[in-house]
Amino acid sequence: MELTTLTGLLLIIVPIAFNVTFFLLQRAFEYPDILRKPTDYVLRRFKEGGAPLRRLWYAFAFLAVLFTPVPVLVQQIFQPDVPWFLVVGTTIGVLAGAVQFLGLIRWPFLVPSLANIYTDPESSQATRDSVAVVFQAFHRYAGVAIGEHLGYIFTSTWTILLCITIIATDLLNPWVGWLGMIPAIGVLTGVFEETGFRAAGMINAISYILWSVWLIALGIVLLL
Repeated sequence: MELTTLTGLLLIIVPIAFNVTFFLLQRAFEYPDILRKPTDYVLRRFKEGGAPLRRLWYAFAFLAVLFTPVPVLVQQIFQPDVPWFLVVGTTIGVLAGAVQFLGLIRWPFLVPSLANIYTDPESSQATRDSVAVVFQAFHRYAGVAIGEHLGYIFTSTWTILLCITIIATDLLNPWVGWLGMIPAIGVLTGVFEETGFRAAGMINAISYILWSVWLIALGIVLLL
């Protein structure tokens, strides 16, 4: 019962905290729309945000770390008859939290230094151009490739394998599993944004909200 309670509480607390922090970043930093703005605008807005904005980004990154034990705890709920594919899914779920942390942690540690150099009145245009190249390189590699692309794949895969486990066992109502499939597939759609599929970003964003709601509902089911 203690394991079930802890798992249920984390399934409720983590997505709520994630969405609250996401909302605060929207208010303070125009996130995620600002990611599509010019580098000059992003770095100057980041500089204006100061220490409060850096703390928000750190909290956002830390929530990815807080998610990493969730797949492990969820697997324990299905003991002793854990399907082999859920064991694989647990590893993928932990990786989902890890890659999102690696993608987000650049904001409270790397970007402040870049923003300071870029907005320094004594910085030359050549220096600003160099900063812009570094920012875009980390944005595309750490942010888009690792944090987003791999994050979408791993999050979706873990959720789908967990849903299959729920459907295949009698521990929870199978409908819980079927409903989780919908946001999981929607999250995976985000990987196609880079191919030019314009609707992928919106589908992914809506699906993450639905995924959060599903995690909260799963947590409530476990508590009950």
